[in-house]
Amino acid sequence: MTSDEQAIRALIQRWHEATAAGDVDAVASLMADDAEFLVPGREPMKGRRVFEAGLRGLLETHRITSTGDVREVQVSGDLAIAVTHLSVRVASLGAGDATERSGYAMSVFRRDVDRQWRLVRDANLLAAPG
Repeated sequence: MTSDEQAIRALIQRWHEATAAGDVDAVASLMADDAEFLVPGREPMKGRRVFEAGLRGLLETHRITSTGDVREVQVSGDLAIAVTHLSVRVASLGAGDATERSGYAMSVFRRDVDRQWRLVRDANLLAAPG
């Protein structure tokens, strides 16, 4: 495994850890300013600031835990693609109600001018167990 592949896998793991810790600033540091997120049935969420605001709002009332099994990482120059099987649990802080989703995500990363990898596109197909 190349050092770039290892760096992408480490970034994905840091994302899970920072989200579980409620560290929105750490999550935001892992994505590019122009990041876009695609989910079924919704318009794309465009921009790090939009994602960051949404995550801050959600974490005021919920706790998010997630795991990811990175199945593939392909690196070509300053771009990389990862396919990950994700499991995400979003639990209400008050009522204790929880929603669970799992499925595959395809993520695109770009090496920025500071030579750090950052998420630029993410498309997930998470669904309720069934």
